[in-house]
Amino acid sequence: MTISIITKVYLLIKTFCTCYTPSINVKITSRMKIKLNSFLLLFPLFFSAVLLNARDIAITVIDQDLNLPLEGAVIRSWDGAEHICDENGIAVIQAPENRQVIIQAGYPGYETGRLVISVSENSYTLALRLSGIMENKELVIEAAKPGTSETRTGRSVAISAREIAQTAEIGVIEDVMSSVKLLPGVGFTGLFNAQPSIRGGDPGDMRASLDGYYILNPYHWGGGFSIFDPRMAESAQLSHGVFSTRYGHSISGLLEITAKKPSYTDIQIDIGLNTSAANLNLSVPVSGKGGILFMGRVTYYDPVVALAKELSKTFPAIDLINSVRVPPYIRSGTVTGNYRFTGDLELKAAGFWGMDGVGASYRNLSDTSSLRSNTSADFDFINYQGFFNTALSWNPRNDMLLKFTAGTGYEKSDVNGDMRFDIYSRSFMLTENNTWYYNMLQSLYDDESYDFYTRSYMEQTDLAVNAQSRVDYDWELGKGFLLAAGVQEMFTYYKTSGRQQDHIEKNLRSFDEQTQEELFLQMGITDPALKDFLRRYLIISMPVNYNPDTDNKLFTTSGYSLAEYSSKDNRFRAELGLRLDHFYLTGKDFSHQSKPVLNPRLNLDFTVFRDLGIFKSLDIGAGTGLFSSMNNSVYIAENEYEIDELKPNRSWTSVLGTRLELQSGLIFNIEGYFKYNFDRMYIPINAGLNNLEIRPQFNGEGKIWGIDVLIQKLQSRYWDGWISYSWLWVKYRDPDSGRADMGISGGTRGNEWYFPDFHRFHNLNMVLNVKPVKNINIYTRFGLASGVQLSRRLTDSPDSYPVYVYDSNDPQNNKYIEIFYWRSVRDEKNRTTASLPMDIKFSIYGKNKNGKTRFEVYAAVENVLALCYTAQGNTSFNRYTGQIDRGSSSASYEMPIPIPSFGFKLSY
Repeated sequence: MTISIITKVYLLIKTFCTCYTPSINVKITSRMKIKLNSFLLLFPLFFSAVLLNARDIAITVIDQDLNLPLEGAVIRSWDGAEHICDENGIAVIQAPENRQVIIQAGYPGYETGRLVISVSENSYTLALRLSGIMENKELVIEAAKPGTSETRTGRSVAISAREIAQTAEIGVIEDVMSSVKLLPGVGFTGLFNAQPSIRGGDPGDMRASLDGYYILNPYHWGGGFSIFDPRMAESAQLSHGVFSTRYGHSISGLLEITAKKPSYTDIQIDIGLNTSAANLNLSVPVSGKGGILFMGRVTYYDPVVALAKELSKTFPAIDLINSVRVPPYIRSGTVTGNYRFTGDLELKAAGFWGMDGVGASYRNLSDTSSLRSNTSADFDFINYQGFFNTALSWNPRNDMLLKFTAGTGYEKSDVNGDMRFDIYSRSFMLTENNTWYYNMLQSLYDDESYDFYTRSYMEQTDLAVNAQSRVDYDWELGKGFLLAAGVQEMFTYYKTSGRQQDHIEKNLRSFDEQTQEELFLQMGITDPALKDFLRRYLIISMPVNYNPDTDNKLFTTSGYSLAEYSSKDNRFRAELGLRLDHFYLTGKDFSHQSKPVLNPRLNLDFTVFRDLGIFKSLDIGAGTGLFSSMNNSVYIAENEYEIDELKPNRSWTSVLGTRLELQSGLIFNIEGYFKYNFDRMYIPINAGLNNLEIRPQFNGEGKIWGIDVLIQKLQSRYWDGWISYSWLWVKYRDPDSGRADMGISGGTRGNEWYFPDFHRFHNLNMVLNVKPVKNINIYTRFGLASGVQLSRRLTDSPDSYPVYVYDSNDPQNNKYIEIFYWRSVRDEKNRTTASLPMDIKFSIYGKNKNGKTRFEVYAAVENVLALCYTAQGNTSFNRYTGQIDRGSSSASYEMPIPIPSFGFKLSY
């Protein structure tokens, strides 16, 4: 419950205090411009006009808890026709024959419900939950718009507000990503990491949007949690297959969050309290034609951290909690609104503002027989972000939809961290395995003991401003055809300044000959034989400094056109589209632009049969296409990086899948896919004595294939849930990295094909909701994720090696020291043990007699199996004494104990 918060602090401190890698980014230059306006104007030439056909759809509206029909619900479609549900809760409406529509459902005293009507079904049941009184609430039929959440074989998987509430409203920070991480194709990350790999892509490849606005950084606490509060989300859709050319900016996955919408007729209030945060939602109607919904979240970790500090006296494993100076905090608010001027014209808007931060001070004095040391670390982090987006939808005719969207946002973060590690009067250790070099050291260094220190720090400010706009146009041509086109422009301004220092250790022989001679001169060595000996065995420890200073602008221009076809009986459906992306980057004394990138995509869907005995339908889907996105590291490019050519990351993706649905509501979905990534950006970084060599490259490759399986039981009276399983094989290659000292997005493995660090072969999630009575739900989640790669050790114990500390900033600190290394090799077959996450949540629902007030109380425990099992890696050891710790080390930064949480929600 309270303990988990410090895990994030632990991650921040440990990441900074152990081996912080400079966050260097890249920009591009070349004073050229390609005017795309004339080309984009050609898109409307794809259009022609035909009438729109319609079909009858039977909709049954029922009470979700009682399964009783709701007589009297009103349905109004976009053409003005009204329909009232009969005594059986059924109304027959008309919908386009070859086009999806969205049902927005309501009834006096019930929550608003939404449902996607596909082109393949002619009857639906819509279940509503009791809420506050909503007079004259109506069902509204609209043409489907970009952003609709739906599950489509080979393209996307979606989860509703109900599924999000069951799986994400749990833990110390309730997060929509907790639900997303349970979907097929999503890699395992653990509790405190909201940046999973999507179908083998780098975690940074996934993009997120809220109501159509692409968000620069959708995370709190540097990626520990997302900004998406479950109480603000109506639905979430993860597009990780061959999704439509309407969307771009990702080569692995696009997460689209649809925010909750306000009530048109009633004031509604939702209040929530959980382990560490308070939530408030307030919906206010506007003239019966629209409304505004305010949603806010505030954490209150001060008492939580205070309690955790007390618990640390019983659980020493969480003793690091005592270093927390400023408890981690989140303050955020979301506003959505919409107003329907007429049946053909509607305005929607969404905005977000948030801030998060943490502060810690760590001190550790150690005085043992083997080591006297002092460690001190200070860390402060604060981040602000906000954005606003608005969309105007207009139906100039019943067969046309025109949508204008515009938005802007910003982000500013400040990081200040400083860690110093001092060792006092350390004696060289005389053991059998290091006598060979101890004698050599004696000839170089008169003392048998030494003092030294290392210091790492980071002081950096990042500012990003973003503006984006787009126009989308859909035209129903009739006879199953639809044409669409659109353009989008995105502008990002990025400014960063600061200074960073870390330490790196590398073999003397890895330096060029001139640098080696410079070091020999510093060490006072002239004997050729001794030089040869040191070239083979001596390790150099030195500070690495990086002082970012960027002021860059990135312009991204995109356009698309597509054609959709659906046969008369909806047995066959196809979509063929083409998307164009162009990138132009400018900064201090440089500019670069990419060549226009063309991304054609094709999707085919076929229904084999419908309503055959116990089977409701069998569908097959296939798709193939190209995708492109710009690596985020490009935002911090500088002129000195000498980029030859700017290229976006590219991917060719192909998917084949099938979906079988039974009349009982059980669904089986299996998809196989292959992806070839090319032009992938990676940044090799080599450290010299007094400089960094940063060489961005744009020729990385990746080969990925996998299988995703989903078995899902739709909502039912007694139980529902799903089982998802993913098998993944992925290897990357960085041809020009040259085995660099450090790297971003790879860049250290040379020309070999390698499994990336995040790769796991298997990932299984089982989600089960059991409802023994109508007002009780028992949620259980169990996962099984195979391990990540682990180096294979070649010896039974670590060996000590001579290290020369070189510090140009403090020559008095230059000296020989001794550090222990455990010789190991990278072994693709050697991995950590499996991770076994398990969560349990017990919920009680209730309402008053008239149904105006509803409540929910839950108690939950995450990481249930932690006391008896934790994924394990290699045994840890002290690098300065060689002392081996007992047992093996945890394979992640998970908390070593179960994490209880609780929550309460009241709706009126």
